[in-house]
Amino acid sequence: MESNQILAMTETFEGHAQQTENGVEYWLARDLQMLLGYTEWRNFLRIIGKAETACEVSGHLVSDHFVDVNKMIELGNGWQREIEDVMLTRYACYLIAQNGDPRKSEIAFAQTYFAVQTRKAELIEQRLLEAERVSARKKLSGTEKELSQVIFEQTGGNQNFALIRSKGDQALFGKSTQAMKAHWRVPDKRPLADFAPTIILKAKDFSTEITIHNAREHQMQSERQISNEHITNNQAVRDTLLSRGIRPEALPPAEDVKKVERRLTSEEKKVLKNPDRLDNT
Repeated sequence: MESNQILAMTETFEGHAQQTENGVEYWLARDLQMLLGYTEWRNFLRIIGKAETACEVSGHLVSDHFVDVNKMIELGNGWQREIEDVMLTRYACYLIAQNGDPRKSEIAFAQTYFAVQTRKAELIEQRLLEAERVSARKKLSGTEKELSQVIFEQTGGNQNFALIRSKGDQALFGKSTQAMKAHWRVPDKRPLADFAPTIILKAKDFSTEITIHNAREHQMQSERQISNEHITNNQAVRDTLLSRGIRPEALPPAEDVKKVERRLTSEEKKVLKNPDRLDNT
């Protein structure tokens, strides 16, 4: 998500925020439905229901954060009609975003927007980037676990996984895994990927996904076959990056992803601890 898009979305979300007489910030569900890209009210009500359950499970009163209201809307013929709506605290909006479709860019933005207490687009952008990197690292871990399983199933053992992965690193970086760890000053017992920038995590994941697909599709049954496949895929990804002016081995290391994940978790706990309540009105 680009900076100008984040700024525009920040202003849009702020523009729909309202305040009670006691200064408690809230959003109306009908507005949030539109902001999160849901076209059907009944579908959005299901998300609200899940969020209310999450609220109750976390030990907060649902009535403190979700308040049913009615409002009048103008019809095309000049008449008015009363419709149901829900007043939502920032915490309620956060829970709704957490229960939304993570593939939607609006949801990814809202998860961060409602978690960040201060309304600064640059802070939101930084947190979105950090969350994206943590997600990419988890995705790569899952993909590599799947590759390990494929190797086990098709070669009779998974002792070759580390060797195949290191050959992939050599093809992607033009350097061995150990050389890159030394270059990035990665501790000996930590994976190289924990210090890789997001674009490298996604590059490694993509090449590994192709290896898995082709290893299954062509029933590769030896370490040599799968290694050659993995080398070819990582070399192709490297060539693509180089053609776009990105040299993998020249990129600086990123912050330890475990530290980033702990920081994000800590911020979420702060959001969940003492959220503003609508019963303060």
